[in-house]
Amino acid sequence: MPFIRLEDRVPREIFPGVVIRTAYGQHLMMSFVHFERAGAVVPDHSHPHEQMGMGLEGVFELVIDGEARTVRPGDVYLIPGGVIHSARSVDGPARALDIFHPVREDYR
Repeated sequence: MPFIRLEDRVPREIFPGVVIRTAYGQHLMMSFVHFERAGAVVPDHSHPHEQMGMGLEGVFELVIDGEARTVRPGDVYLIPGGVIHSARSVDGPARALDIFHPVREDYR
């Protein structure tokens, strides 16, 4: 499965107004996150996976271990495994790409 069409992946609403589509291999996962409206929230949570991401469209606030930053297109972030973090879209819809290692089984 070397080529994956994101449009063919089933969207999954993980929180109200927050939808993901994922693509993954044996050890790595990409999660394309869509905040559908202003104020859509991914609440405080943590997971053992290392997570790196990038803002693609719109603006969202990301809080990592108590430190808040505004993420805009092109901004990159790193969340170590086990660290509490949350996100909230600011002015309207926003998109991000999250990359996880290892693969999040709960997102397959």
